[in-house]
Amino acid sequence: MSENQNLSELVQNLEELQRRQQENRLAYYQPYPKQLEFHRLGLTKRERMFLAGNQLGKTFSGGAETAMHLTGRYPDWWPGRRFTGPTRGWAAGITSESTRDTTQRILLGPTGQHGTGSIPKDAILDVRTGRGIPDAVDTILVRHKDGGTSQVTFKSYERGREKLQGETLDFVHCDEEPPEDIYSEILARIAARQGIVYLTATPLLGMTEVVRRFLNESNEDRGHVTMTISDAMHISLEDREKIIAGYPAHEREARVNGTPMLGSGRVFPIAEESIRVTPFAIPKHWPRIAAVDFGWDHPTAGAWLAWDRDTDVAYLYDCYKVREATPVVHAAVFKAKGEWIPVAWPHDGEQTEKGSGESLAAQYKRLGLRMLPEHATFVDGGNSVEAGVLDMLTRMQTARLKVFEHLGDFFDEFRLYHRENGKIVKEYDDVLSAVRYGIMMLRAARVQPDFSQGRSRMADGLDWNPLDPHGTNSDSRRSTPGVTWGDSRPAHLDYRKQRSTMANGID
Repeated sequence: MSENQNLSELVQNLEELQRRQQENRLAYYQPYPKQLEFHRLGLTKRERMFLAGNQLGKTFSGGAETAMHLTGRYPDWWPGRRFTGPTRGWAAGITSESTRDTTQRILLGPTGQHGTGSIPKDAILDVRTGRGIPDAVDTILVRHKDGGTSQVTFKSYERGREKLQGETLDFVHCDEEPPEDIYSEILARIAARQGIVYLTATPLLGMTEVVRRFLNESNEDRGHVTMTISDAMHISLEDREKIIAGYPAHEREARVNGTPMLGSGRVFPIAEESIRVTPFAIPKHWPRIAAVDFGWDHPTAGAWLAWDRDTDVAYLYDCYKVREATPVVHAAVFKAKGEWIPVAWPHDGEQTEKGSGESLAAQYKRLGLRMLPEHATFVDGGNSVEAGVLDMLTRMQTARLKVFEHLGDFFDEFRLYHRENGKIVKEYDDVLSAVRYGIMMLRAARVQPDFSQGRSRMADGLDWNPLDPHGTNSDSRRSTPGVTWGDSRPAHLDYRKQRSTMANGID
């Protein structure tokens, strides 16, 4: 065989490989970790939202999943929901034009190149065109691998709720968030078949009711995943910087990190990277403090802080949030992370239950937590939210507040904490509030006792002063605002006039 023949055969092989890749893109789909996490949620969640910036691959991941449900061609690695047999579904968007240009293009390929999208060409049985919109498709009929025909129909929110009534479906893919009434109707379409709804969106509309539903009301049937530009491996570091710089400042967080546009601005306008740190073992000589934010309908949250006194850097190394659980459940979590750690708490912990007459703080004390004697305050006795937030912001700006990078509950709230008309919106701030109480009471943090020396006097309730966490004989005391270390008492309290109930082992 001549050299020219070899070259010609090589070109033919490459063209055939390219054709197969173009006409069976589904077989080559390899999701990024965040996309995979989104798919995995489908195994347990009826409703899912994938919040991501522009051009990060969110819509394609939704289209790839749709193609799998239509064809039954689930790869071996697939971690999400699997349907058996042919399915019926919708692919929906804001307008007919936007649906044509996004979900239709991803499923079918560009106009004139049908079969080059996520639905393999050999699985497409029929493409039925729509009316009124050039090149728009109404329905695709798809061959299922086990026999029978699947069907996906394109819908738009602009046509109203009435146009979405009557169908019974297995799945709906919403590209960009629908209005609340449309979303409610979509949920009704999947009820009979125990179907699923998955949304892929860049939240430029801000904290709409649908977005709030996922971010503030996650439950066993509903979940969300957020993908930022740093999670998109196809975008180089250099290109990321150009893309970020190209967006208007007020849209940047939504278009780059999938963070909803927020009112009149974020409370903490700080880059996440500047406060994130890789988890490490906390040195034993660093004092620690925990804090709780009480809740029921909204979650009860906990935060655990370690304080490097030499540099005055506070590290949030753990956090926790659970809704509709009793103090017994929460106390067990706090005790498991260190019974010796003092716990700061807010002023609403002084409220008493009508039946027992016992305050929330007293209940937690009775359950074995080392609750501080009084609710969290600054040294001067104040407890203003704005002052606490300013303290946290100042620490972030001066690199004196760091957060372990795996604490997703903190970062989810951090991204969404915002103001409306200049006032902080007190929603979805449970972990943040707990952190604020802990920062306010850093002066009460204490070092882990040396339990190897037998039973500690602290365990007997004899000599633990929460505001002298290291004891009067400690060699590791530091000068701390608001604490007179000479007599190991805070300057604004005079313990010489009365014996602390802590010394009696009562509190």
